[in-house]
Amino acid sequence: MTASLRQPLSLPRRAAPRLLLAGCALAALAACSNMDADLRGFGKLGFDTSSAARSATAARPEPDSRGVISYPNFQVAVARRGDTVATVATRAGVNAEELARYNAISSNTPLNKGEVLALPRRVAEPVATASALPAATAPTATGAGTERIDITSLASSAIDRAAASSPAPAAPSATTAAPAPTKTAAAPVAAKPATGMQPASAEPVRHKVARGETAYTIARYYNVSAKALAEWNGLPADLSVREGQYLLIPVATAGAAPASASTVTPPGAASPTPEPPSASKPLPAESPVKASTPVDTSGVPDLGATRTAASSGSQLVMPVGGSIIRPYVKGKNDGIDIAAAAGTAIKAADAGTVAAITKDTEQVPILVLRHANGLLTVYANIDGIAVKKGDTVKRGQAIAKIRAGEPAFVHFEVRKGYDSVDPVPYLQ
Repeated sequence: MTASLRQPLSLPRRAAPRLLLAGCALAALAACSNMDADLRGFGKLGFDTSSAARSATAARPEPDSRGVISYPNFQVAVARRGDTVATVATRAGVNAEELARYNAISSNTPLNKGEVLALPRRVAEPVATASALPAATAPTATGAGTERIDITSLASSAIDRAAASSPAPAAPSATTAAPAPTKTAAAPVAAKPATGMQPASAEPVRHKVARGETAYTIARYYNVSAKALAEWNGLPADLSVREGQYLLIPVATAGAAPASASTVTPPGAASPTPEPPSASKPLPAESPVKASTPVDTSGVPDLGATRTAASSGSQLVMPVGGSIIRPYVKGKNDGIDIAAAAGTAIKAADAGTVAAITKDTEQVPILVLRHANGLLTVYANIDGIAVKKGDTVKRGQAIAKIRAGEPAFVHFEVRKGYDSVDPVPYLQ
C-alpha cells in the first residue's frame, strides 16, 4: 500500500500534449485585454450590428394603475381587455362623451387591448411610491409624516418639474468646513419616478390621423415599422385607423455609439473638427444616370407571359398580366410593380373579403383583401373600384382598374399580419 502511494501519477501518452495546449490557450486568452468575443471587429468584415440597434424602437412605457401614461405635454390612456371608451373614461377620471369626441369615436365602442386614447385635458399625475419620499417624512406620533405624504401625492408634475429645473446649490469651497451631521437628520432617499410618468426625453410624437392616411403611410413617413406602430397603439390585425384618431409614434432606442478617447477635449476647449474621408482619399467621379434613361427590364421575368395551365396551382394569381418593372425590396418597396395598360382590369389574387378601401396621402385609392390563414393582399395605384368594404370576392374576380400614368402599373403587396413578404413565390 505504501509503495503504491509513493508512485508518481501517470497520464496517458496523448493527455499530456492536450493539457499543454490547453494551458497555452488559457494564457493567450488571459493576455488579450481587448478580446473581441462576438467577432464585431474581426477583419473589419462588417459584423458590427450597432447601427441596427440604434435604428430600433423602444417598447411603449407601462401605464400607471389607472392605465394612464403621462408625458410633459400630454397624457394618454391605455385600454384593457373588454374596455369601452366609457370604462376608460371612468378609470381615468374624465367625461366619457368628452373623451369620445376628442378621439373621434363613440363612447360605447369596444376597444382593443392596448389601444391608446388621447386625454382631452390633464388629469391627476401618477403618485410616487413610498420609497421615493425622503426618510424624514416617516410617520411620527403627531401624524406630521402622514400629512406630508398626502400633500406630496396631491402635487402636480409642474411643481416637480420646476424643482428639477432649478439650479443646484453651489458646492462648498475648500476653505469652508462642512457642518457636522446630527443624529436626528436622516439622509433623503433618491426619488424614483412614479409609474406612468415619463421624462421629456422619452416623449413621442402624437400624430392625428388625417383623411386618406393609413398605418403604412404614417409608419413610412416617420421611418418606423408598421409593426412597432401597431404595438404602441394597440391597432387591430388589419392595421386599420380612423380619421381623427391620435397615434403615438414609437421612440427610437437610445444606442448612440460612444465617442472615442481621441475626441475628448479638456473643459472650455473647442471640439476638434472631424476630418472628412475625402481629405485622405478623393471621392470617386460620379456620372449620375439621367431620369429620362429607360429602365432595363430584360432581367425581370414576365410572369404573365410565361404563365401556363400547369401553373394554375399557385397560391395566388397575377392581378394583371405584365412585366415586373420594380421588384420587391424589404423596407424600400414592400411589393412589386406590374406594368400594364391603363384601364386594364385588376383581378383578386385569391378568394377573400374586402377588408379596407382607403387612399394614400396623394389621394390615390388603395384596396386591401383579407384571405385565409391571415394573408392580406394590397392593391395600389388603382382606379374604378368595383367592390365595396365587406364584399366577398372570388379568385380572379375583377375588383378595379389600373390608373393612368407614365408608366401605368399596379402596386401589389402580400402581407402576413404586419410584415410584408415577397409576392413572387406566391405567384409561381
